[in-house]
Amino acid sequence: MGPQTDARPVPVGSLALGGGGPLFLLAGPCVIEGRAFALETAKRLADLAGERRIPFVYKSSYDKANRSSIESVRGPGIEEGLDILAEVRAKVGVPVLTDVHTEDEAKRAGEIVDVVQIPAFLCRQTDLLLAAAATGKAVNIKKGQFLAPEGIRHATKKVASAGNEKILLTERGTTFGFDRLVVDFTGFPVMKALGYPVVMDATHAVQRPAGTADRTGGDRALVPTLVRAAVAAGCDGLFLETHPDPDRAPSDGANMVRLGDLGAILDEAIAIRRALGGG
Repeated sequence: MGPQTDARPVPVGSLALGGGGPLFLLAGPCVIEGRAFALETAKRLADLAGERRIPFVYKSSYDKANRSSIESVRGPGIEEGLDILAEVRAKVGVPVLTDVHTEDEAKRAGEIVDVVQIPAFLCRQTDLLLAAAATGKAVNIKKGQFLAPEGIRHATKKVASAGNEKILLTERGTTFGFDRLVVDFTGFPVMKALGYPVVMDATHAVQRPAGTADRTGGDRALVPTLVRAAVAAGCDGLFLETHPDPDRAPSDGANMVRLGDLGAILDEAIAIRRALGGG
């Protein structure tokens, strides 16, 4: 028997994510660093995914509003950021995803992107969820670090109440103590039972929120372990922030996967899924 899946596939652009199909990939740099950089990384990621015949959505943020420090890099802002994502979508030919923080941002982003993402800390914000749903685009809800797996059902009900069932659920770990996130893999079947594809965010799950004096720390060396475990536990897709040179990245470098290492991680994940009988 293959990985349990109760979910209907979620349409994203020309793709269908989940629903028993192949493992899918949501990936890209944490924050938009410029037009040329976005186009280059999107093309490299599209090639990696294409070689492996897995659906791919490019992810990057125009504004990282939840930063550790007032001095942290946030991104180019919504207007320039969405313009860059629109160009990635047109020139590279892949769907795009970005996170939103307010109802107005959700409406504006929904005019451009294929997936509107709800940040983990905002997953209980009713008006934001309803605004994201109203875009008609797929909504990726990141489960809050403070929620039990069954607690995310309330967020899904809010989005579905607006007539939008194009929902993805992303696990990114639960706060444990002051400086660790722990992933409860028994939560995967609980979340999957809600009827939506479940994604593992293996890069944010290795964050150490108080890891350095003025920014979030992390340990990217632990990402492959979480990927292997999540695929074995039946996740439908992977969320992986990646960068050609993470140590020089302006945001979340400590936990981002080096782009040159991503292919090997995907190959392991695909092999595990196939061993379980999945696509």
